[in-house]
Amino acid sequence: MQQAYSKPMEEHRMESTKEENGIVLDFLPNGYPMDERPMYMKTPIAQAIGKEHFVLLELVPKKGIHLQPYEEVYIGEGKRDKIHHIVGKLPMSKLTRTAQSEMEFAIKDIVEKSAKKFIDFFNNAKPLSTRMHQIELLPGVGKKHMWEIINARDEKPFDSFDDIKKRVKLMPDPEKIIIKRIVEELEGTEKHMLFVDV
Repeated sequence: MQQAYSKPMEEHRMESTKEENGIVLDFLPNGYPMDERPMYMKTPIAQAIGKEHFVLLELVPKKGIHLQPYEEVYIGEGKRDKIHHIVGKLPMSKLTRTAQSEMEFAIKDIVEKSAKKFIDFFNNAKPLSTRMHQIELLPGVGKKHMWEIINARDEKPFDSFDDIKKRVKLMPDPEKIIIKRIVEELEGTEKHMLFVDV
């Protein structure tokens, strides 16, 4: 059973919209192996992760379409060239072994290509309460690093992951901790969601 999540502060949350594009993690041309229905009733299935909100999705491609891992597919409201329909959201426990092993690479790729969004998180993160700050929710970041980040960004906003590394002493690799946090949110163990829209 999925637990209810409390969302971080509304003004910081990335807009809660549907995913426009997904990255294929696994493609099962004959559907799931455990599906016991006859072959003619099975449909090909793709497991994918959304590029914007990291939502795990189950997709059905159009007839005759063969998808590759890491392929980007349009899943928005308009005319889709490869995807017939979205079955729905997937819990991480339902990912195939292949999808699980590809997921972290896909997240890393998304984070690298949308680096500005995550640098903005470091520049704009806010307190969740009088005792807890959004920055402290990142793996390996405690109060000391939090204050160093806040003081450094007050002097001048960060402009890259390297900039954060240079200006915050002994800081864990900011890109790696963002990726780790996204994986933890997808695993469903986190109360506050910073990057994943469930």
